[in-house]
Amino acid sequence: MDVLAGLLEGPRARGAFMMRALFDPPWSVRIADEAPLSVMVMVRGDAWLTPADGSPAQRIRPGDLAIARGPDHYTCAGEPGTAPFAEIQPGQRCAPLDGAPVARYRDLGPRAWGERRDASVEMLIGTYQMRGEITGRLLDALPPLLVLPGEVWQCPLTPLVADEIGKDEPGQAVVLDRLLDLLLIAALRAWFSRPEAAAPAWYRAMGDPVVGSALRLLQDDPAHPWTITALAARTGVSRAALARRFAELVGEPPMTYLTNWRLALAADLLRDTDLTIGSIARRIGYGSAFALSGAFKRVYGVSPQEHRGGAAA
Repeated sequence: MDVLAGLLEGPRARGAFMMRALFDPPWSVRIADEAPLSVMVMVRGDAWLTPADGSPAQRIRPGDLAIARGPDHYTCAGEPGTAPFAEIQPGQRCAPLDGAPVARYRDLGPRAWGERRDASVEMLIGTYQMRGEITGRLLDALPPLLVLPGEVWQCPLTPLVADEIGKDEPGQAVVLDRLLDLLLIAALRAWFSRPEAAAPAWYRAMGDPVVGSALRLLQDDPAHPWTITALAARTGVSRAALARRFAELVGEPPMTYLTNWRLALAADLLRDTDLTIGSIARRIGYGSAFALSGAFKRVYGVSPQEHRGGAAA
């Protein structure tokens, strides 16, 4: 398993919000749902995404894909500066902002929303509803807003998503969840390959024959009783050489990386499964529930049980 696959393996879309947005000029919507991540694909027409922090607006054209990292707010509009007519709030609630007694934008059928189904602007939108700890390690490497132009972003998934998003069949939510995951992974692979992406250290380190090998070993078997000596032996270098090169490329020592990876796995397992803390501890390389609880609280500030209760709430 490579590092990108490992980071995306745990947190998957579960009941993601997906829709086809349809607008006619002038149009503008303020996005304030505070969702951890949204993926937007432009089908027809143009749009401008303007972050609330004052960063420059970015234009998306047909075929372009944009990823917005939450919880930052932004405005999506036909032209920069157009006052929003509606606001998307947490829970995907839509509140009209133009003062009209009837909202300008409305439900247009299965997973379609806007003004009319044959509007001049069409966007496909998928939004993740929760933030997992492993996802957090990845999201921290992304800018608040990124755009992949259509000429460098050619994904066969887009027509499939466009076709499936309007269906209302048994199991459709699961189909759309998996399509959103695939769309995100493909987009991130394309993004990290671009020179302006400033890919995270762990991603760049995958190309190093020594550190990349060490990362794969830690990712594939976090429960193994790894030591720097054992890891160096498996990668064919001295302890000192591995420690020095790993820290240079990844930004932290191998054992620190392993600890953070194990605890991130634990956080996801606490949130997404009913496994006991002891079972989780054994699965990720801790000898007991007590050992895991102590390490978890030092890093996260709460006990595993408190973390599980907070996630459930």
